[in-house]
Amino acid sequence: MAGGSERSGGTPGVDPRLLGSVFTGLSAGLLVLDPGGRILAANPRAEELLGRRAAAMAGEDAHELLHRGPGGTEIPRELCVLLAVAEHGRPAWGESDTFLTGDGKVLPVRWSAAPVARDGRVLGLAVLFADIAGSSAPVGREAGRVDLLEDLAERLTLVGEVTEVLSETLDIEEALDRLGPLLVPQLADWVAVDLRTAEGDVRRVAVLGPKGRATALEAWRGPLPPPTSEFRSALARVLHGAEPVVIDAREMARLPDDPLAAVQAGFLRALGATSAAVVPLTSAREITGAMTAVRTVRDRPFTARELALLADIGHRAGVAIDNARLFGEQRDIATAMQHHLLTDLPQGRDLRLAARYQPAPAGSRVGGDWYDAFLLKDGTTALVIGDVIGHDLQAAARMAQLRNILRALAWDRGEPPAAVVARLDDAMAGLTDVPMATMVLAYVEGPAGGPWLLRWTSAGHPPPLLVAAAAGPAGGGAPGDGARYLEAGQGLLLGAGGDSGRRDGVERLPPGSTLLLFTDGLVEVPGADLGAGLERLRELGAGLAGRPLGKFCDGILRSVPSGSTDDTALLALRLPSA
Repeated sequence: MAGGSERSGGTPGVDPRLLGSVFTGLSAGLLVLDPGGRILAANPRAEELLGRRAAAMAGEDAHELLHRGPGGTEIPRELCVLLAVAEHGRPAWGESDTFLTGDGKVLPVRWSAAPVARDGRVLGLAVLFADIAGSSAPVGREAGRVDLLEDLAERLTLVGEVTEVLSETLDIEEALDRLGPLLVPQLADWVAVDLRTAEGDVRRVAVLGPKGRATALEAWRGPLPPPTSEFRSALARVLHGAEPVVIDAREMARLPDDPLAAVQAGFLRALGATSAAVVPLTSAREITGAMTAVRTVRDRPFTARELALLADIGHRAGVAIDNARLFGEQRDIATAMQHHLLTDLPQGRDLRLAARYQPAPAGSRVGGDWYDAFLLKDGTTALVIGDVIGHDLQAAARMAQLRNILRALAWDRGEPPAAVVARLDDAMAGLTDVPMATMVLAYVEGPAGGPWLLRWTSAGHPPPLLVAAAAGPAGGGAPGDGARYLEAGQGLLLGAGGDSGRRDGVERLPPGSTLLLFTDGLVEVPGADLGAGLERLRELGAGLAGRPLGKFCDGILRSVPSGSTDDTALLALRLPSA
């Protein structure tokens, strides 16, 4: 059954024989549609009510073949509520519609439709309908079967929604905020979530109510007493691997026998609980915590079926939380790694340097973008900006390989940038597993006090931006005047193969000017025009020309376009004024 429990492989608490009899023996009509509204199956009662054989209906569009409004009026397809169930993934119903029978007559019906989903994807619709005249209105045992079918449809929809919202984020706080509206008030009046910490402690991290997080109950959030194995309270047992449990009013009235039970009892009293269900948050690795669902209405205790559903949701939440924690661990390792890989910048000879790195907005907080700056034997300042394919730990490791090889090659022979990059391209294939990369290597040559000459080469990388000291509207020109890209020295990216004929570009650097090297995350957004991004950066650089170098870089970095999926590095050099 789509969307059923991952642990049991089916729907908890339901005899498979009963599910089969629901379809074949139901006294109400049942149609199964695909997401596009085409009929896949019809039960015997549907055939009887519609005067149509299931085989003849198979593959037909249910809206065109059957669905009509009151009195048999046609319903525009774009206004069909039944078809919208697949599009929006939410149940719907109709009380006064008609279905067209095989002999051309209209049958007044009441109907309900629910999506059947798996892993957040709608696989089809289950449409239950009955003759309004009452000839097919289920009673007794048949009514129970109808209730069961509708209950199953609602549960499958809920589980699908929970799975979808939990899979959309790797942030635990955001996941819990999204989970609350799905559980309250549909399954519970209040929900509390307790998580185990890395140190083995337990914290109540969320109290979710009818309006989301309950500020009035913030006092109940925070550290909980340790749930040692000798404690017998429901929460302690569940945190140590026990099965999900329902706490009834009589058990709530018992005096707590341990500190954790006392906190839980006080919490339930504060809510006015009449029934509570405690389920573990589980993953393949561990029990990450527990979830307590609370009801405050008398004569509505949690049933065994609802407990099984909550346990399934707890498992899915536990997996999402475990994934978020694994992501956090990788992020922390990556951040530390990035800190060590991006070196300190040399300062001297009146040249000022500044750099910035911003990780990709999704995925690991580390990547293949890097900057570097170092002095050669003759005192020349070498500047590097580069991008190795990918933005994960592997890309960062590959970046480190290239950076170290490049430093050695640049220091060794004192060759111009094009020759160094050509040797790096050759060495990359034999000494690394880097598939492809782009980069700019630039030398700032000249005596102390100037004049300075820039010599550079580009391996498939965005060109450097040179911003004059007097650029921008303050100098009397149009926005972007005095800022231009240095497009000479272009060659193939590293790893492309063949003789690229690499060459150097040469440019005199005016006093007070700023040279900006950057990676494409600063200007490129999937589906957007790269040329527009480059022009936007050029105008922005000109407008920031008068700012101190650190503020210049901060202003540039703040301009990273929304929708960018790449990490971003930039390296800026400021020459002294004349």
